Amino acid sequence: MSDKTFLALSGSLRKSSHNTGLLRAVQALAPTGVTIDLYESLGALPFFDQDLETGAGPAAVADLRRRVREADGVIIATPEYNSAIPGVLMNALDWLSRPADVDPVLRDKPVAILGASPSQFGTARGQLVLRQILHRIQAPVVAHPEVTVFQSHQRFTADGTFTGDDFTESLLRALLAELVVLAEHKSLARTA
Repeated sequence: MSDKTFLALSGSLRKSSHNTGLLRAVQALAPTGVTIDLYESLGALPFFDQDLETGAGPAAVADLRRRVREADGVIIATPEYNSAIPGVLMNALDWLSRPADVDPVLRDKPVAILGASPSQFGTARGQLVLRQILHRIQAPVVAHPEVTVFQSHQRFTADGTFTGDDFTESLLRALLAELVVLAEHKSLARTA
């Protein structure tokens, strides 16, 4: 396995976000040779505007597109809002998937998804919506394991730090391992 770098996006802007905390936990569990780069400027992206999508676009968008392009894959942690994904995450996906006929940087980019929520169901419905969107974008998504941390208010500190449990940590490691495998397959396919 060659070294891999993954860009991690949290669909939450909240300072003590459980989803951002989940991505930090993934960072801490990453094996040697795997780097997780946490993107922390989702709130700086302007609303998607088709009039601005050609060329480099706004500076914040150009930076995000560059970082996704340079990464071997993307990890997305999403909250669940109204049985779907947050608008700020959808906005980022719009910028990363358009213009579809010119430079959709998420197309063929391996993606792993996960999420945390205080509900009894975690983010299962939100992740389903996210999978549908990524399928439409033509971004391959890790199928298993599905990581949906339920009752997250009991698993994170007040500042959003994951308190850890063996089962969830094993799921996070497995998800990351599957993303590495998917990225390796994509890398081999590009060189073949």
